[in-house]
Amino acid sequence: MAHPTRTVSASAVALVAVALLAACASSTHTAVPSITTGATTTVAAATTRTSSPARTPASTVLPTTTARPATTSSVARVALSPPTSPPVTAAPVAAPAAVAPCPADLAGRLASTGTATQLIVVEAPTARTQSATLTLWQRLGTCWSPVAGPWPARIGVNGFSDHHVEGDLTTPTGAYGIGPVIYGNAPDPGVHYAYHRLTCGDWWDEDPSSAAYNTFQELPCGATPPFGGGSERLWQETVAYPSFAVVDYNTHPTVAGAGSAIFIHADTGGATAGCVSVPLGDLDTLLRWLRPAASPLIVMGPDAELPRF
Repeated sequence: MAHPTRTVSASAVALVAVALLAACASSTHTAVPSITTGATTTVAAATTRTSSPARTPASTVLPTTTARPATTSSVARVALSPPTSPPVTAAPVAAPAAVAPCPADLAGRLASTGTATQLIVVEAPTARTQSATLTLWQRLGTCWSPVAGPWPARIGVNGFSDHHVEGDLTTPTGAYGIGPVIYGNAPDPGVHYAYHRLTCGDWWDEDPSSAAYNTFQELPCGATPPFGGGSERLWQETVAYPSFAVVDYNTHPTVAGAGSAIFIHADTGGATAGCVSVPLGDLDTLLRWLRPAASPLIVMGPDAELPRF
């Protein structure tokens, strides 16, 4: 049976040509093979132009591989640099404030005051005097400042002594603490220390031969004490001892005969047997001012000697 002749429409040929061009795009001229349908053959030739004028024969197909250029965006890429911070200028360093020197006062001239922040200074122009002055000082930072006084004060009949002994009627020079108890025949004036109200039988042992030398002793009222010497019946000294502070002299250890009963007490109108006395109003101010936590010191002596204490 004879086969009828098949024809390929022009549109079909065009579609095939486009497909072949897309698949075989290259830099050389490529012959497109004929497409034969039945007895009639129609050749569609597709050519591509290249930079070379040479042509490849239709009978030879040379596949070529051409690297495609990298696709770039139509928008230019801009390299961004990190933002530049403004220069930092260091703030000027302030010079340390000058520390003002402590005033060249009496308290500041003392050799050592340890941990004390309260100071009682008893001074006189010379060692051979019965009159002195008493000033209260408070330490603020590293400097001392006066807080009360100078008040008139009285010392021993024979003035100051660097070598005080029992019964010589001198006031010992040097720097000393304040005893832990304040005593008195009057009611407590408002002190920060322990306060002992004196009653019958309260003594101060001033006998160098006694084992209790230079200490407070509390005996039954009317009892004969086991010590003698110049020991004091404290409850009977109402003028001198409405209240008084104990100067921590000749303690820890106590040396027999080196002196005893050195107090800060009320003025009786004359020199003392070795204590320091001030008017009663000033005495109450002093006693109320003292603080155990301030480790108060009393420094006593003639002006010329005080700096060595």
